[in-house]
Amino acid sequence: MVPHLVTALTGPINELEQRVLDSMPAIERWFRLEWMEHTPPFYTSVDVRNAGFKLAPVDTNLFPRGWNNLTQEMLPLAVQAAQAAIEKICPEARNLLVIPENHSKNTFYLANVAQLVHIFQMAGLNVRVGSIDPAIKSPKKIELPNGATVCLEPVVRSKRRLGLKNFDPCTILLNNDLSAGIPGILEDLHEQYLLPPLHAGWPMRRMSNHFHSYEELSKRFGKLLGIDPWLINPMYAKADNVNFSAGQGMDVLTSHVDTVLTKVRRKYKEYGINEKPFVIVKPDNGAAGMGVLTIRDVKDLDALDAKTRAMMSPNADLQPVIVQEGVLTNERVHDGVAEPVVYMMDRYVVGGFYRVHAGRSPDESLVSPGASFVPLAFSESAHLPQPGAKPGASAPNRFYMYGVVGRLAMAAASYELEATDPDAEVYE
Repeated sequence: MVPHLVTALTGPINELEQRVLDSMPAIERWFRLEWMEHTPPFYTSVDVRNAGFKLAPVDTNLFPRGWNNLTQEMLPLAVQAAQAAIEKICPEARNLLVIPENHSKNTFYLANVAQLVHIFQMAGLNVRVGSIDPAIKSPKKIELPNGATVCLEPVVRSKRRLGLKNFDPCTILLNNDLSAGIPGILEDLHEQYLLPPLHAGWPMRRMSNHFHSYEELSKRFGKLLGIDPWLINPMYAKADNVNFSAGQGMDVLTSHVDTVLTKVRRKYKEYGINEKPFVIVKPDNGAAGMGVLTIRDVKDLDALDAKTRAMMSPNADLQPVIVQEGVLTNERVHDGVAEPVVYMMDRYVVGGFYRVHAGRSPDESLVSPGASFVPLAFSESAHLPQPGAKPGASAPNRFYMYGVVGRLAMAAASYELEATDPDAEVYE
């Protein structure tokens, strides 16, 4: 299954693919030097959009929850990466506690938890799942549709440690993005490794910080490859204190939307791209419950109906909002619009899949009910590029390119976490 592009504008991406393959030794050295100076997030997933003329990350998740979508062929890589990651952080690790979201009825999400448990068991750890959901008062075994089971156990908190009854972990893996807030039970754990750290959660994290770091890295990376960084970087702007329902902050938001659309139009003209520019408006703080808007014209903001305004601002709070250059997706899988999602652990790409949505158009977000997930079912390894293969004809080469962009977003996340670390040491 080679992902196919339904657009005539495949030239620039094929050119970029060729540039990436030709520069492979320089790229791999560049990443090695980055990881000597910076610590990669423990695990990361990146949503990539391929417009045919541009390839860019549009979302970077530091608490990835689609591990169940990786194929069996990808698991050995994930296990090796898990071993490397744990060895680096806590070489003597024996017990690992996974803290999931409080979605004990969502079997699709729990299948992801079961896969994580399996990966870390295969990496040689005793793994148990500790729920911080107050409703879980005793061990609860849940049978999943795929035949796996997950046992949720209530966590036990002592003064400085978190564990389960008769289970004391040295490392705690969060698979919970904390969008509902940081629970006190996870704070002040000074004797255990908490991965990712609390400041990677949405109460403190901002997409605009991430894309600021990504923009800086893409400029350096663009220089390395000799390309315009715009080809791999979505422009963005940030608007604070917005409430769609109350009409607050809309003037500033409108101004940012107009600015980003104007910049994108200029770029489209420069490259002879005959597409209509658009922007995506979404919460800067990843707020759960808020919607994602596709805006094709500034006038669209004035024309929003009450239902859409309520979706974007479900309460009276003022929210920070990010205006991101929209990147078309011109990939199709099973007649549905598709975007690749790249999964990484430590510094390694371990696999990926396509998010597919038959009910969405190429300029809309695919993260919505009705999306399905199609494994990257390549007949050969998707991780090793094939030098000499014609650009656009080789699935492994295409996926290697996705992995490069995914790792670039992961490097940006490491910069972002360093900049927002409340416990960072400051050297004068």
